[in-house]
Amino acid sequence: MKKLDNIKLLIGTELGMLNSVIEDTLRSDNELMNSIVSQYLKNKGKQLRPILALISGKMMGGINQNVITAGAAIEILHNASLIHDDVIDQSKQRRGASTINHVWDNHVAVLVGDFFVSKALVCAISTHNSHILSTLASLGANLSLGEIDQVDTARNHNISEESYFKIIEQKTATLFTSCIEVGALAAGAQSQQFAALKEFARLLGLCFQIKDDTFDYFHDPIVGKPTGNDLREGKVTLPLIYALSLTDRPERDLMLEILNKPIFDDTDIDCLVEWAKDCGGIDYAYQKMHQLCHQGEACLDNSYGDNECTQALKSIFHYIIERDM
Repeated sequence: MKKLDNIKLLIGTELGMLNSVIEDTLRSDNELMNSIVSQYLKNKGKQLRPILALISGKMMGGINQNVITAGAAIEILHNASLIHDDVIDQSKQRRGASTINHVWDNHVAVLVGDFFVSKALVCAISTHNSHILSTLASLGANLSLGEIDQVDTARNHNISEESYFKIIEQKTATLFTSCIEVGALAAGAQSQQFAALKEFARLLGLCFQIKDDTFDYFHDPIVGKPTGNDLREGKVTLPLIYALSLTDRPERDLMLEILNKPIFDDTDIDCLVEWAKDCGGIDYAYQKMHQLCHQGEACLDNSYGDNECTQALKSIFHYIIERDM
């Protein structure tokens, strides 16, 4: 976390203001909602998305109130998606704390998530910038479509690196590019000014999801994600996709047979996970992440040069690759 803490020093005051906007926006006349929201906001996580929005605004002319408000809007929408994800995944913990659906129930959690979505739009409207509102609306649709595509891909056993990258671009990378977009738009920038910055964010988002998916291949109580959780849901991620691409491996046909089963047991999961690791799937995932990092750094160097903001963005990329949760 030290690297991320150092990055926060660059926009620490503004990040504090952004969190105040989030708290004010989510305050209501309902005591139960206020209690749930207050408890939820005690653990803010890494806040990479609002950090990206603030740095984008700083690079594109300076952080004003609209940049802060736009960053708050996208963070509220992001958290809405997490609350809904916890319902879908039946998660009991997030960020080391009990999820809303675990403390209360799915009914309450869905309503709280919907409340967050509505308040994100209210927050975006207050910037009086229709482009920011449009970005958030498109983001909400893309996040949902990305998840639906993943379900469809799992059901149809469409296992390919191309389909994997298409899914993670829509369900993860679009969130990162939207953070850059709202921050830049709120600062008054034109699209051509932050095109390279958006491409950096797209690559960053892809890397983030690849790294997140590697956690599924290891049991780590810090991460709080059981080994093979994605596979249990029918989601085949990059390490296993790579292993399956090795057509000369004698165990490949057996692995495909397992993947075609309607339900996996623990033995099946262990077999798939260990085989992917033995085939170099994790190494391949890291190779892809470092490749994306080099491409992202080139985007910054070619368009914005060396300054405190580009240095911070590069540090974020390295932090994402190195993180353990």
